[in-house]
Amino acid sequence: MEKIGIIDLGSNSARLVIVNLFADGYFMVVDELKESVRLGQDMERDGFLKPARVAETIKTIKMFRKLCDSSGVTRIIAVATEAVRRAKNQRSFMDEIQANCGIKLRVLSAEEEAVLVYRGVINTMDVPKGIILEIGGGSTKIVYYNRRNMLNYVTLPFGAVTLTGLFASDGLKPEEQAAKIEEFFTQQLKQVDWLSEVDPEVQMIGVGGSFRNLFKISKMVHKYPIDNVHNYKMMVDDFTPIYDMIKVLDLDKKKKIKGLSAERADILPAALAVINAFVKYFNFENFTFSGAGLREGIMFNQALPLTVEKPVADVLNYSLSTLVKYYDCDEKHIEHVVNLSVQLFKQLRVLHKFPRQYLRVLKVAAMLHDCGMRIKYYNHQRHSWYMIMNATLYGVTHREIVLAAFTACCHKREDINAYDWARYRDIITEDDLEIVKKLGVMLRIAESLDRSHFDSIKSINCDILGDSVIMKTETDGEASLEIRDALTSSVEFRKSFHKNLEIL
Repeated sequence: MEKIGIIDLGSNSARLVIVNLFADGYFMVVDELKESVRLGQDMERDGFLKPARVAETIKTIKMFRKLCDSSGVTRIIAVATEAVRRAKNQRSFMDEIQANCGIKLRVLSAEEEAVLVYRGVINTMDVPKGIILEIGGGSTKIVYYNRRNMLNYVTLPFGAVTLTGLFASDGLKPEEQAAKIEEFFTQQLKQVDWLSEVDPEVQMIGVGGSFRNLFKISKMVHKYPIDNVHNYKMMVDDFTPIYDMIKVLDLDKKKKIKGLSAERADILPAALAVINAFVKYFNFENFTFSGAGLREGIMFNQALPLTVEKPVADVLNYSLSTLVKYYDCDEKHIEHVVNLSVQLFKQLRVLHKFPRQYLRVLKVAAMLHDCGMRIKYYNHQRHSWYMIMNATLYGVTHREIVLAAFTACCHKREDINAYDWARYRDIITEDDLEIVKKLGVMLRIAESLDRSHFDSIKSINCDILGDSVIMKTETDGEASLEIRDALTSSVEFRKSFHKNLEIL
C-alpha cells in the first residue's frame, strides 16, 4: 500500500486529500483538509497574483505539507488551475512554493483539467450521457460526453470569485447583480457553437464547491435524511426558491443561512446565477450532483492507470469491491453469497415479479451484508445497515442505497425498525417495505447456503409446485449445516412469498 497526498490549488480554495492506494487497483480517502485562500481575488485589474493572497497560499500549503509528513505520505501530487494558469507572475509564484514548501506545483492546462473532472465523474456515476457543469473560483468548465466518451469541453475564464468581483457595484441591488451575471453567462453560452449539438436527453451533472454548498442548503430546507452529495438529484422547481431567497440578501444575512459556508457566502449567489442561466438555456427540469471531480480523476489515474485510456467498466462493482477489501470481508464467501442471491432472484421472479433494477439492490446488500463485523459480530446486521448508509458507494442512487441497507439488515432475523424506516419516507414508500423483506429473505437463504464458507453448495434450482417452493441443491461434499441453517428462514419465506420452503 502507498499513501499519497493530492493538493488541488484553485482560485477560491486549496484542498488536500490523503489517499491510500492498494496494490490491486483500489483506493480510499483517509484524510482531507480545505482552506479558503482566494488566490484569484483581484486578479482582474492587472493579471497578477496579489502578495497577500500568495502569502496566505504559502502558509496553507506549508500546513498541508506538515499533515502529509505526519501521516506518512510518500508522494505529493500538487496541481494548480485557472488562477495560476492565467497569472503573469506564475513562474515566480511556483518558485516560491518550491522554495518555501518543498513542493513542485504543476499547472494544469484547460484540457487536462476538463479531462480530470470528466474522469472523476465518469468513473463514479452510472450516467451514460451527460453534460458536466463545474463552477470553480476563477473558471467554469462545461464537459459533454455520450456513451461514456468525452465529446467536447469548454473552459470559460470566469468563476464564482471572478464573477462576484466583476459585477460588484454599490449602485446595484444583490438581485440586480445576479440578473447581470445570468445575462452575461447566457451570452457566453451562445458563443459556444457545439452546445447547440448537445443531445436533448442529456443529463446535467453539477460539480464543485458551490454545488456541495447548494446540497447542504437543500438538505436543511427539505430535511433530507442522507448526508451524501454524490448522486443527489434536485428538481429545478426546488432550486429556484433557494436561488430567489439567496440572491436578494445582503452578505450578513447570507452568512446566517443554515448550510451555507460563511467563507462562500459572498460568492455563492454568482454560482447560483450561473446554474440558473445554465438550466434555463438547456431547459433542464432537474440536475444531479457529483461529489467527485478533479481530485477523484487524479485518484483513479494513480490507483488504476487503465482509466487514463478508458473508464471503469462497471462503476458499481468497482465501488463495492473497494469496500469489501477495505472492510476486510471474506471475499470468497461474499462472491458465493452474491452468486446464490442472483440465482434465487432469477428463479423466484415468477413470485416476486421485481424488475431487474432490484437485482442491483440485492447485489449491494449481498456484497456488504457482513461489513458490520468490522465493528462487532453480535448484531452486525445493524452495523452493516449503518455502514452501507454512510459508505462511499458509486453507481447507485440514494434510493437504492437505502433499500440495500435495509435488505442487508434483514439477513439475520432482523425486524425492520419502524423509526428508522420512517426517517426515509421521502425516498422510499410503504410498498418498498415488502420488497425489502422479500430481498432480505433471499439474502438470508443465500448466506445460509454458504454457512461454513466452504462453497459446499454450488448451485440451486427452484421448482414452484402448488403451495411450495422445492429448492434442489447441487452440493460438493457435506452440506447438512447449510441446508439446516437455510430452513430457519422458512417462516419468513412463507410470510413474504406465501409458499412453503423445502430444501433438498
